[in-house]
Amino acid sequence: MLKRLDRIRFRGQRRDEFLDLAESPNTSDTECADEALAKPRLSIREPEELREAEAEQQSDAQAGPGSFSAALQDDSRTDLNEVKGHLEIALLEKHFLQEELRKLKEESNVDAMRQELEKERLRRIELEQKVNDALRARLEDSPSQTPKAPPSAPPAAPAGGGTDKQKDTLSDIFLKWLYDRFGVYIEDFRFQPEESTVEPEEPLSGKRLTENMRRLKRGFKPVTNFMRNLSALSSWYSVYTSAIAFIFYMYAAWHGWTIPMLLFLAILRLSLNYLISRGWRIQWSIVPEVSEPVEPPKEDLTVSEKFQLVLDVAQKAQNLFGRMANILEKIKNLFMWVQPELTQKLYVGLWVAFISSCLLPYKLLGFIMAIYAGIKFFIIGFIFKSCPKLRQRFDTPYVIWTNLPTDLQLKERNSAAMSRRVPAVGNRGSLSAAAPLGGGRDEDGGRFYSTKRGAFHEVFNLPESERPLTVCENGWRCCLINRDKKTPSDYIRNGVLYVTENYLCFESSSSRSGSTKRNKVIKLLDIQEIQKYKVLSVLPGSGMGISIATPSTLKPMVFGAMMHRDEAFDAIFSQYNKILGGAAAASPET
Repeated sequence: MLKRLDRIRFRGQRRDEFLDLAESPNTSDTECADEALAKPRLSIREPEELREAEAEQQSDAQAGPGSFSAALQDDSRTDLNEVKGHLEIALLEKHFLQEELRKLKEESNVDAMRQELEKERLRRIELEQKVNDALRARLEDSPSQTPKAPPSAPPAAPAGGGTDKQKDTLSDIFLKWLYDRFGVYIEDFRFQPEESTVEPEEPLSGKRLTENMRRLKRGFKPVTNFMRNLSALSSWYSVYTSAIAFIFYMYAAWHGWTIPMLLFLAILRLSLNYLISRGWRIQWSIVPEVSEPVEPPKEDLTVSEKFQLVLDVAQKAQNLFGRMANILEKIKNLFMWVQPELTQKLYVGLWVAFISSCLLPYKLLGFIMAIYAGIKFFIIGFIFKSCPKLRQRFDTPYVIWTNLPTDLQLKERNSAAMSRRVPAVGNRGSLSAAAPLGGGRDEDGGRFYSTKRGAFHEVFNLPESERPLTVCENGWRCCLINRDKKTPSDYIRNGVLYVTENYLCFESSSSRSGSTKRNKVIKLLDIQEIQKYKVLSVLPGSGMGISIATPSTLKPMVFGAMMHRDEAFDAIFSQYNKILGGAAAASPET
């Protein structure tokens, strides 16, 4: 009977003969499913075997009843139930684990993670190889390293072998510490070709151009504020502030503390800037700052507004570049002896400074320079600013800088000299005969003023003393719009506009030689109103015309299409005010 129980208990395969899914990764989901289906069938067959065993036990019990058979029957039933329960629990656990494994494979991208892990592992191996190579190279180059014994050699028998090995270990540790400490900085000294990066250029945009100009203005604002405060300090805008600054500066210069004082002022300015950045409201300025209204950016602009915006920004950029070019050209002409009498003063000053630096000790030289700078800034500069005529005669740096010509001025001077040059004739009589045809001559300067039609005073029927001002020696090309006329030929005339001491003269380009019918002469005292004018309001910009109203015209006359409108308006308006001032001063006397 015991043999029968063993046969029933171990009828199937043993537990250690079952394949474990964790140890057999090549099995598929379908194979696992087949195994899961096959094992429940075994569990279905087990009740039949249990029935047969029970029947045999009953027959045995009937054949030989006894306490031993009953106990044996109870033990067999208990063992079978335990085996059955353990088997069912194992099958269910295996089934649930297979389902979880399948879900994890579907949810996570295991292959990609394996590839990334493999890449990181290879990269780590490469880095370790590089570090080992570097350490090996440094150990080979270091003179303190002793040659290692071959690995196949037996350990050294002498008593000093332990000491050598300890020395090698200490040297390796020391070299490793040096590499860990300074290896990064040593690697920075490795020579590599410089990478040239080309910055991409932005396309032309009116909005971007306007924003860049505003950024430039904001960037220059601290510099302009500093220069404005220095100018106010030298011009004694605030008497108490300038007096205190002058006393402190002269005291520091007398004791040789000029440089420490300037450094202390720089530190003080940085400290104030730090407090301002932390939220403190500190405003210190000699001249009160005027806050400019910030115009909100407009989102939707018309075509004319955009064009006007671009023109305004372009004009500001043109003026800025023009001022910078003037400064650079003046410096270049100063050193290139374009004006020898001006460069000669600089030459003498440099020699005096050189000899002084060679003979005088630096402490005394610094003292003299500091005292002179203080007196020049606070006293001499104030006197020169208050007395312009005195400045024009004795302020050498100002005279040199103002009289230095730019390349454009040199070009204009050369062209004007060529245009005024009169070809020489055989004798003085022929020159005097040719003079009336050329134009009126200035008795003081010997210059001839003429127009395309002949002498200036003859073309406009003016006295010989009337001649164009220096600003408009060649005139301003424009077109006269006489709105009182109806015919097109009289309504618009092209020509050149001149301004003299007492008259405003317009020479029509269509007038015949010797005829003055189409020319226009306006007395400056007869002008009732003069202002800038925009002929067509549709076009962008501020216009290119000048409107002049006189008693003889119903509607103001307009001189339009003038390239240099602002220059002409300033010249006419200043001469008009000068004439009015002279007339007002003469009227009380009469």
